[in-house]
Amino acid sequence: MHFRGYPRPGGGVGVRNHLLVVPTVICASVVAERVAAAVPGGAALPHLAGCGQLGPDLRVTHDTLAAYCRHPNVGAVLIVALGCEQVIAQHLADTARRAGKTAAIIAIQTEGGTIRATARATEIAQRFATELAGVERQRCDVSSLILCAKCGGSDYTSGLASNPTLGRVADRLVDLGGATVIGEIAEIMGAEHVLAARAERPEIASSLLRVIDRVEAEAIALGLDIRGTQPSPGNIRGGLTTIEEKSLGATHKGGERTPLSDVVSYAAPITAKGLTVMDTPGLDVESVTGMVGGGAQVVVFTTGLGTPTGNPIAPVVKITGNARTAVTMQDNLDLDVSGVLTGSETLDAAAGRLLDEILAVCGGKPTAAERLGHREFAIHRRNPTI
Repeated sequence: MHFRGYPRPGGGVGVRNHLLVVPTVICASVVAERVAAAVPGGAALPHLAGCGQLGPDLRVTHDTLAAYCRHPNVGAVLIVALGCEQVIAQHLADTARRAGKTAAIIAIQTEGGTIRATARATEIAQRFATELAGVERQRCDVSSLILCAKCGGSDYTSGLASNPTLGRVADRLVDLGGATVIGEIAEIMGAEHVLAARAERPEIASSLLRVIDRVEAEAIALGLDIRGTQPSPGNIRGGLTTIEEKSLGATHKGGERTPLSDVVSYAAPITAKGLTVMDTPGLDVESVTGMVGGGAQVVVFTTGLGTPTGNPIAPVVKITGNARTAVTMQDNLDLDVSGVLTGSETLDAAAGRLLDEILAVCGGKPTAAERLGHREFAIHRRNPTI
């Protein structure tokens, strides 16, 4: 099974060919966004970090930005620095170059302010964009894909229709040599035993359980009981009553039989075939940001209540099992699998349609989120800003 993508000289296959404009710090985000908007295929990563951070928090910011610089959906990288921040622009550019990408750096303080920096960066970006426009898609094997499986705005239909549909696709993709990643540790609680039982080795199961225990301990240290405060108000309105019920439905995304092959930290490279669990928070944008940073080229996002979330560099395919949401949120959705609940469609048939949609999107078909300009990006923060 194949799709038409962009094989990268540094490894991996892209499903998009973006010119990535990376601000090293929040102070450079406005310039980065203006430059990205001025060129075709431009994608910016506006964020709130880059300065005043400590140890682990700064490391996560740096690692996440570097991960996007080497991502296969990126063809070239332009770093926009302020000039006095903690994040090291040269490191990000070197990361991109090691991945075989053209890269350059512009510093706002060196250029003499916003206007001059924007003009100079736009000039460079236009040159990069012209080069990228000449790159043609090639026939690529589906085994090169890493699928990010995500759910948000979940209701009772998520665990009964859209998540099982996505799980069937995850199983089939792994059968074909690909990989799948899921995150949202707080939404695995109560179902961790299901995933742990599928671990390829005992140490992988132990890693998963350690992450679950750490997240719960962090919540308890704040005086909170995750198992007593989830599901969210929207989940409850949608018919979910406990975190265990929500988690058992959510874990369907990772397939029914695919082995758990690895557990990795936030935005860390996804290297194992099979299913990987990434240590991400439940917040949709932070979770997707991390899993795309790990190397996922395409995201499938199931939703019962509806959500518009996208990503700057990875297409996000939205599916729902709720027939009403399929009508009320149709602008934001790509696939309706509510027939699984009414009996008009089997899970296998719905999974077949979803796989066809994924391959079409990987071949260049724009998703609803892309058409609407949804490019949400947020790096998980580990510590308070100092």
